[in-house]
Parts: sequence; C-alpha cells; structure tokens
Amino acid sequence: MSSTIKDVAKQAGVSVATVSRVLNNLPGYSEETKRRVEQAVEELGYQPNAIARGLVNRRTETIGVLFPSVSSSFSSEILHGIEEVAHKHNYSVIVCNTAEDGKRTMKYLQVLREKRVDGIIYSSGVLEPEYYEAVQAMGVPLVLVATKSDWDDVPFIKVDDRQAAYDAAAYLISQGHREIAMIGGGESDRIAGQPRYEGFRQALRDHGLPLREDHVQDGGFTFEGGCGAAERLLTASPEVTAVFAAGDEMAIAVISVAARLGIAVPDQLAVIGYDNLKLAEMSNPPLTTVAQPLHEMGRMASEKLIEMLATGQPAASEVVPHRVIERQTVKKR
Repeated sequence: MSSTIKDVAKQAGVSVATVSRVLNNLPGYSEETKRRVEQAVEELGYQPNAIARGLVNRRTETIGVLFPSVSSSFSSEILHGIEEVAHKHNYSVIVCNTAEDGKRTMKYLQVLREKRVDGIIYSSGVLEPEYYEAVQAMGVPLVLVATKSDWDDVPFIKVDDRQAAYDAAAYLISQGHREIAMIGGGESDRIAGQPRYEGFRQALRDHGLPLREDHVQDGGFTFEGGCGAAERLLTASPEVTAVFAAGDEMAIAVISVAARLGIAVPDQLAVIGYDNLKLAEMSNPPLTTVAQPLHEMGRMASEKLIEMLATGQPAASEVVPHRVIERQTVKKR
C-alpha cells in the first residue's frame, strides 16, 4: 500500500501542512524540519500526487504540447528539446497529435484544460482565433514554436522561412544552376508554405533567372507527396538541373524518384532540402539542406514557457538562425 502525506507527517513529527510546505518549497519551517520531512519521504517511498499538490500551489507541473504530427522526425526533434528543459525543471509533458488541418485541436485543448496544465506549447500549425481564445479562457501562458501568430502576447520561436528559402535557391545559383525547380508544401500554408515559395521566387528574380510556374510543384511536406511532385516535375521538365525541396522528406523523395528514372544525383540533378532532420544524413547520397535548429527551438520554447510561469510576464519572440549544410547532393556545374 502506498504511503500518504499523513504517514510522512506522522513519521517526521510535523503537521500535514508543514509537509505540504516543504514539498512545495514554501517558507515557514526550519532546516531541521525540512531534513526530517525529506528523510521520512525517502524512507516511506512517498510519491506526491501532482493533482493534490496542485490544490496547494495551483500548479500541476505539467505542460501541454500540440503537434500536427507527433510521428514526424520534425516534431520529434522539437519535442526532445522541449522535454529536456521541462524535465530539468520537474515538469511533465502531455503530447497531443492534432492531426491534419488541426481537426482535433479544440478537443485536445479541452483535454488540457481538464488536466489543468500550467502552460501550452503549440507547434507548426496556424494558431486559429478559436484556439487562441480557448487558451485565453484557460488563463495559462502559450508559446509557439516553428510558427507565429498575430497576437503580441503570444511569443514564438522560428526561423525566417522566406530568407532561408531565398538562401537555398541562391546557393543552387552560386553552384552554377540556372534551371531550378521547387517542390513546396502548398501555398495555402501561410506558415511554412507561402513564405518559402516567396523566398525561392525572389532569389530567382534577384539573379535574373526566369520563373516557370510548371517548375513549382506541391509535395505537401510528405515523402509520398514529394514522390508524386518529383515524378511530375522530372518527367515533364528534363531541362531542370536543380531542385529545392522545402522539407527534407520531400528532398529524399526527389532523390528516390530520380534514381528510379535513371537520373544521377548530384551529377545530373542537384537537390537541396530544408530542416536538416536526422534522416538527411542517412539518405544516399547524404542530403545538402537548410538547417533549422529544431532541438534548440524546442528547448527555447520550453524555457520561455517556464520563464512566463515563474514571472507572470510575457516573453519576447525570437527568430533563430538557419544555415546551409553542405553534404553530397549538390555539385558545381
């Protein structure tokens, strides 16, 4: 049978209220009392109940995290960063998979409200007004990662997607490529889709290169979608010598389809991806890509949320640096 807070109080020779103050780092007891309580907790193997503890300090030491796809490499790298910081500060993490188009988001926000989470981290998708209002009604802080919003009281951590895509295209141009195509995630995606298309097109304009709309395909940010887009592009436009894929999974799809069509990467076709996921190093050949510091972005989101919980003040948004990681899928012409 598990021990209770009353058992701890009896063994330490103090009141239940004193045990509660010690466990929640509240003032009002001596060092000797603290030592006796901690010794009793250890001897009895007492595990404080998070909900019961929350009744005292109005905290449950839990953070809710919402991802559109928890199984993706992108989400898992961000999540590792979030958890690393959360666990360091004794917070537990509840992860919610909101699914495509956020169809489960409102349901999960209700679940997080019932669980009385202390704060929420929202990743990748658009923060719709109804989501924002739901979190406001909960009265907990909110931090965005790999996305942004129009609300000044909601800090975000992300790269400059437009500039990163511009730099990817400019890198291909610097390597001598002139017939450059793009496989993106859909222009209706105003967080990661549209800005990357804009950056790509601007780079071509600034370098005096023609933009052919049939050289721009939608791969939906998935390997499967990337395969379909690459098939359409490479069969219809054999003049293309380089492809910028706005996600590493789509870039690897391009490499896979090129191999099936007998097109050698990088000798006949250069490919650059976006994100620098772990699988970029595992592809054959290893993928040149634009790196987002996903693990660090997760860490920063967690740190900002915990800071807001500690101070009660909003935190500042941050645009984090990106960089081109050169591997073996781009060759100078």
